[in-house]
Amino acid sequence: MKQRRSYAQVLINAPYLLWAAIFILVPLFIVAYYAFTDASGAFTMANIKELANYKQTFWISIKYALIATAITFVIAYPFAYFMSKKSAAKQQMMMLLVMLPMWMNLLIRTYSWMNILERNGIINNLLGMMGLGPWKMIGTAGAVILGMVYNYLPYMILPIYTIMSKIDNSLLEAADDLGAHSFAKLRHIIWPLSLPGVISGIAMVFVPSISTFYISQKLGGGKIMLIGDTIERQIQTAYNYNLGAAISLVLMVFVLISMAVMNRFADDDGEGGGMIV
Repeated sequence: MKQRRSYAQVLINAPYLLWAAIFILVPLFIVAYYAFTDASGAFTMANIKELANYKQTFWISIKYALIATAITFVIAYPFAYFMSKKSAAKQQMMMLLVMLPMWMNLLIRTYSWMNILERNGIINNLLGMMGLGPWKMIGTAGAVILGMVYNYLPYMILPIYTIMSKIDNSLLEAADDLGAHSFAKLRHIIWPLSLPGVISGIAMVFVPSISTFYISQKLGGGKIMLIGDTIERQIQTAYNYNLGAAISLVLMVFVLISMAVMNRFADDDGEGGGMIV
C-alpha cells in the first residue's frame, strides 16, 4: 500500500518536477555554462575575473535597492496597519487603490513618471508658474529610486497587510489591560507578529530593485548604470553572452545569500519575540 502511495505521489509531482527542471534548472545550467566559458566554448575564469571592473556598478545597485526598500517599508508598514484596522468594505477599497496601478504595464507606469518628471513635465510646469523651475529630475538617482518605490510599493504593502489582518485583537486588548502604551504594543506584539510579512515584503522589493534595468534606463536618462543595465548591455549591445551570464550568476548568488540572511533573522526573531515584559 505504501509503495502504491509513493508511486502515486511521484506521478502527481511529476508535472511540477518537469516544470522546475525545464524552466528553473535548465536556464540556471545555461547561465553557469556561459559564465565559465569563452566565445569558443572553452572553460575559462576570465569572465569572473572581469567582474572586478564592475564593483562600482554592483555597489550603486545595492545602495539604490536598499534605499528603495527602506522607503517602501517606511511607507508600507503604517499604511498596512492602518488598513488592517478598517472595516471590511474600507479594506477592500484601499486594497483596490493599492492594486490599481499594478493593472497597468510597468512600461506605461514608467513612461508616465517620465512625463511627470521631465524638463517640460507636469511638476516643472507647475514650478515654472511659481517662478521656481525648471529642475533637473530625469537622469538623477532620486528619479530612479522614486521609480523603484512607486512600482514595488504594493509588493511591500500586501504581505505586511496580510499578516497584520490576522493579528488577534484580543492580544492588543490584553496589553491595554496590563497598562502597555502604544510603543510597547508595537514593539512586543505587532512587530514580532508582523515580521514574516515584513521579511516577505523586503525580499519582494529588494530583489526586483537590485536587478531592474528599465526603470533606471528611462528615469535615469541613460546616465545611471545598474547591474540590470550592465547585463542587458552586454547581451543586447555587445553580444558578450559570457560576461553577461557571469554578472547574472553573481547577482543570483548575491540575491540568494540576501534572502537566506533575511530568513535567518526572521527565524531568530520569531523564536524570542512576541512577549510583553
